[in-house]
Amino acid sequence: MTLDRGFKAWAERTSTSIRTELGLSKTAPLQPARLAEHLDVVLWTCADVPGITSDILQQLSVNDPWGWSAVTVTVNGRVIVVYNDRKSSGRQASDITHELAHVILSHDPATVILSESIDLSMRTFDQKQEDEANCLAWALLLPRDALFEARKRRLPLTSIASEFGVTETLVQYRIRMTGIDVQLQRRRRFSA
Repeated sequence: MTLDRGFKAWAERTSTSIRTELGLSKTAPLQPARLAEHLDVVLWTCADVPGITSDILQQLSVNDPWGWSAVTVTVNGRVIVVYNDRKSSGRQASDITHELAHVILSHDPATVILSESIDLSMRTFDQKQEDEANCLAWALLLPRDALFEARKRRLPLTSIASEFGVTETLVQYRIRMTGIDVQLQRRRRFSA
């Protein structure tokens, strides 16, 4: 990961602030659509894109639905997140919130380079921006305080994932990265 020192703590604090703005507690699930509305961002599936041709829609949703997740575009001053509705609901939540995190962080969008002479396109990629967007998105979806309370109640991963609308993989990652299970094990050991 390419995060600056202190970024993870900043992401947790920012998650708490945004949740307060939305009227959510630290332990309440966050609906990505509600966050998008708060940020004045429009959410579309690829089928919602005006003028999308049937062959492109076929490619994105049938031929290669696992080849993309979500993308943020600006059209006539409106920020729009186009997400892949073929993915699981937990993955959609992560993908959408990742894109919204880019908006919150005021990240520069990637540049797409199209070749006119051959059928080739490339885009720029900034690993640090991607890592920052992941960190903030995942803190928004599954804040440390919420995860701590869930693990304190000894909820299984499947229950936590279901309650917060995320994947079990994200729950496992956040448990590992936050050190919550280690903290709870030490607390139980010393209180016994």
